[in-house]
Amino acid sequence: MSEGRRPRPVRPRPPRPTRRGGGSGNGASRGRRPRPDPLTTPGPAAPPSPAASPDPMASAGPAAGARSQVLEVRFKGLRSDFFAFGGAPPLTEREYVVVEADRGQDIGWVRRAAAARDLACEGGCDSVGDRAVPPPSRRVIRRAAPADVLRLRQLRDQELEVRRRTRELAMKHRLRMKVSEAEWQWDRNKLTVYFTAEKRVDFRALVRDMARSFRTRIDLRQIGVRDEARRLGGLGRCRRELCCRSWLTSIEPVTLQLAKDQGLSLNPSQISGACGRLMNCLRYEHAVYAQARKRFPPVGRTIRTARGRENVKSWDLFEETVSLEAGDGDVRTIPLAQLRDERRVARRAELDRR
Repeated sequence: MSEGRRPRPVRPRPPRPTRRGGGSGNGASRGRRPRPDPLTTPGPAAPPSPAASPDPMASAGPAAGARSQVLEVRFKGLRSDFFAFGGAPPLTEREYVVVEADRGQDIGWVRRAAAARDLACEGGCDSVGDRAVPPPSRRVIRRAAPADVLRLRQLRDQELEVRRRTRELAMKHRLRMKVSEAEWQWDRNKLTVYFTAEKRVDFRALVRDMARSFRTRIDLRQIGVRDEARRLGGLGRCRRELCCRSWLTSIEPVTLQLAKDQGLSLNPSQISGACGRLMNCLRYEHAVYAQARKRFPPVGRTIRTARGRENVKSWDLFEETVSLEAGDGDVRTIPLAQLRDERRVARRAELDRR
């Protein structure tokens, strides 16, 4: 040590922490904090009780003393959906209501109303047992005021101009499509336009122009000609309102075989409806024809009658008559009941000769 230089003080080292439980010190790490004692260390704060915190959905629940309802609400073009309502007094049929819609609100009228507790699946919706039907996810917000209904009618009047403007834009983009219907959502947050086309249409540029023109969200939907006739309505060949518009809930496929089974003419102009496709009555009347055909002899069969052996030429379901052709070409038309009696007498006579 050189003269004039002070000695450096020596500081004592702190004791090295030891590992709990004993064992080799190779696995011990320096600076490890001791484990807290669960009996002395306070735990995390308990969450507040449900009664202390306000429920954000409490305002949306049913009012005191109100009965929960399940409603079928009808919109434009026979479009309908189910909603839940828990206000008071209960809603009735033909009443306008404001409901939850896609990113907004819409207005429709109540087509059917039922108490939620009265709806149940007999035998069980899943074959487990009687259980209540779950309520719809969307709900009715409130009754519609007269000003709300007036605004809805004003929007319906504006839809004619929407169709005209959309047709002009479609011609501008040279799109082969037929714009059939337009529908504003009540809050004007969405505009739905229905069209028909023979092939798929690339309408992305058209949607951009429509969004700039109408300043709202555009929904273009391609539908079939049957759905178009269902939305627009009209009169059929029977001079009555179209079945798909008045009472049919779903449109099923119709084939030409149904017309053959019913003995109708295969001329497309005589068995086609307003949409240009085969009439829906060919489908839902087929079961009646199939059941009635069992009472008539097949066309082309040779049967034994009071005049001998005759060939069944045709029969009329509504008149309950059968046309028979004898071997010499003589054709006669008799009621179905008379034909049954003649066949019964002929059968007895044949048994007597044996």
